[in-house]
Amino acid sequence: MINLTEIKREDMEHIYRWFCDTEFLKYYDYYPPVPLKKADVDKMFNYYKESGKSKVFAVRNDSLIIGVAGFDDIIKENQVATLFIGLGNKNERGKGYGRETMNLLLEYGFENLNFHRIQLNVLEFNDKAIALYEKCCFKKEGIFREFALRDEKRYNLLLYGLLKYEWIMNKEKIYRA
Repeated sequence: MINLTEIKREDMEHIYRWFCDTEFLKYYDYYPPVPLKKADVDKMFNYYKESGKSKVFAVRNDSLIIGVAGFDDIIKENQVATLFIGLGNKNERGKGYGRETMNLLLEYGFENLNFHRIQLNVLEFNDKAIALYEKCCFKKEGIFREFALRDEKRYNLLLYGLLKYEWIMNKEKIYRA
């Protein structure tokens, strides 16, 4: 069973490994997949914690940390945030944990944080993530053409959004996704 918890100090060793893994980074973000030093990872997670513009969780399968997920770029006045999920533990991918994580994040974001809109960005080659987002009723809203360079090839960055009333109307469908 997947749950979202606070990131603990002992979780950071796992997180450091993931942020050194170029395959993880290739799908996690639209920044170039360059391994990060521990100090850079600490700086990023300290920003998440201190900025007031992020809410980041450890994704756990029972007590084992398998990834990180949450909201970034929170604009409280607009009730908007950008969602992200990164399952770093390779052995735990492809088991439906991304879907479970998505359900938990959407419920938390819309019900506890009172977001009106949750959005996300995904590179066009991330087929599994795109399939999940579309099953969860996210709507493709735009494309940043040839945004990212990977292996000397250009890829589009796709922009998706989900509004609170769309989530409410489609909750049953989303939970079955």
